Amino acid sequence: MVDTKREIERKYEGPAADGDAGLPELTGVAGVASVIDKGVAELDATYYDTADQRLAAASLTLRRRTGGDDAGWHLKLPVSEGVRDEIQAPLSDDLPRSLTGLVRSRVRDAELVPLVRLRSARDIRHLVDESGALLAEVSLDRVRAERLSGGEGTAEWTEIEVELADDGDPAFLDRVEKKLRKAGLARSSSASKLAKALGETAPKVKGKKAGAAAAAAASVASAVEKDPVSAGDHVLAYIRAQRDAIIELDPAVRRDLFDSVHSMRVATRRMRSAFRSYGKVLDRTVTDPIGDELKWLAGELGVDRDQEVLTERLTGALDDLPRNLLSGPVRTRLRTWSHARSSGSRRRLIAVLDGRRYLDLLTALDALVADPPLLKAAAGDPSTVIAKAVRKDFKKVSELIEEALDRPSGGDRDFAMHEARKKAKRTRYAAETAAPALGRPAADLVKSMKSLQSLLGDHQDSVMAREAVLGLSAQAHAAGESAFTYGVLYGREEQRAAAAEAALPEAWETIGKRAAV
Repeated sequence: MVDTKREIERKYEGPAADGDAGLPELTGVAGVASVIDKGVAELDATYYDTADQRLAAASLTLRRRTGGDDAGWHLKLPVSEGVRDEIQAPLSDDLPRSLTGLVRSRVRDAELVPLVRLRSARDIRHLVDESGALLAEVSLDRVRAERLSGGEGTAEWTEIEVELADDGDPAFLDRVEKKLRKAGLARSSSASKLAKALGETAPKVKGKKAGAAAAAAASVASAVEKDPVSAGDHVLAYIRAQRDAIIELDPAVRRDLFDSVHSMRVATRRMRSAFRSYGKVLDRTVTDPIGDELKWLAGELGVDRDQEVLTERLTGALDDLPRNLLSGPVRTRLRTWSHARSSGSRRRLIAVLDGRRYLDLLTALDALVADPPLLKAAAGDPSTVIAKAVRKDFKKVSELIEEALDRPSGGDRDFAMHEARKKAKRTRYAAETAAPALGRPAADLVKSMKSLQSLLGDHQDSVMAREAVLGLSAQAHAAGESAFTYGVLYGREEQRAAAAEAALPEAWETIGKRAAV
């Protein structure tokens, strides 16, 4: 059993946090009616990470803590600056599987070991309003850090931490900060206690601490990534962003957070499309096998998603029908059909994310980014190499659209429009890669392809909906139920498809005039 809490906090350091000065006076903060002394809590936390500090590199913290009112295991996942999701599990001697699964995309097969021990004397104050409701908790933490692996250093410091109450207004922290700054405090230079402990206790490397050396290397790498020069630089930046998205979304998918499965699926598609669009930049003999694995992962992520979308479409269509057009237990049959077709894949998906095939895919993506299979064109001018690839994809879309428009309405046109939709999506992703290099023309193409993809997607959804309605109608008929409403739904879906087909020529003419990459 785990609990999740959104943590919004800020840390401060400076003369007012040193020695025995204690906490600054905070009764003057607007909205604070009183400051309640909650005493001193003795906290003892052991932080776990891999030997090469993969969690710390991703700003994740995993700890076992005793003392205070929330003893147990805590995993903190970054959300934004000063905001983290803290996922808690009950205190135990062993690492909880409920938490280790959430860091598996980072850890892979590496062992999690005790890295740092932090013992803190926390002097706590509660800031409350006139009704006695908690606004924020302010604490003065006197910390002693002890390195447990990867070094033998120790460090001591004092800091002030301000944590917003649950569902509190973040603007309140600004008012508290104004008071603290007047007392001589400034925001902490370290993002967390663990980050400070790692920096302070790291072994020396050529006159510098290892943590500082690693930070410097990361800074150089970041600078290189932000200033792509060649065609290969641009393509690799896009590939790297999708790799990072897959890894970062892993915990959200495991937690079943809104849109996380869809977002990870999109990242897999973007990367696979980039492999195919930029086959002159990256060697496809290397990327094609990885692309096949990305296609497999996208399929696993979409096992229930496509069914959910179809069910939502049909449910919405039923909601739009007047009551006099509803005949028979249509809603009940739709729910039964949807449940029967659903794979109940939540457990299956977690098993996939824990499985060897997925972990091997992540390792392959890391290897690709670290040692990319660049071809001769990768060194070329992006305005030439990348633009050529985008134009090639756009030409394929154009050919498929023209083919669809030349065919009579029916199955052949449906197929051609579906193929055009897939190529439009690929062209959109290619243009996304090109946008940093080509600017406005590529950005405009992204918008155009997204619009075309939406039009063609609605048409394809209608095709799928009509197939589903025919199946439902057959089931209803076999059960002796009225099939009238299914006929109405089928007719309406035909109208939606016809509307999309009718809109396509004008939409395509507009897009053709704008395409200037």
